[in-house]
Amino acid sequence: MFSYIWPIALVVVSNIVYHICAKSVPGSMNPFASLTVTYLVGAAASALAFFLSKPGGSLAQEYRSLNWAPFALGIVIVGLEVGFIFAYKAGWKVSTASVAQSSFLAVALLIVGALVYKEALTPRKVAGMAICLVGLYFINR
Repeated sequence: MFSYIWPIALVVVSNIVYHICAKSVPGSMNPFASLTVTYLVGAAASALAFFLSKPGGSLAQEYRSLNWAPFALGIVIVGLEVGFIFAYKAGWKVSTASVAQSSFLAVALLIVGALVYKEALTPRKVAGMAICLVGLYFINR
């Protein structure tokens, strides 16, 4: 059970801290300059975590397994990060920006799951999409 719960708990805690940090980037600072520091720290933390999780491991050996996904993920993550930073600079509240994007994301991923991965789009999931959209209406009203 722990192996099922801890990853989601890590995502939730990390997201809380993430949004606090994104909202705290100085308004006068260019978000892309801020992200250069973010990703340098992230690269160092990732390298440290790699070596702690795989003592004697070789990053060069691991890099031989690379495909397109980590490169695309790097570009997409920049979009996520800068999108939230600009959203907060534009006046979005920390209590609603994440909820709004998560609701849209939930609806979009249900559709992507059905179309790309052939996951079942059940009446329950369609009802969940409707609830997300109704929730968005009330949150942003």
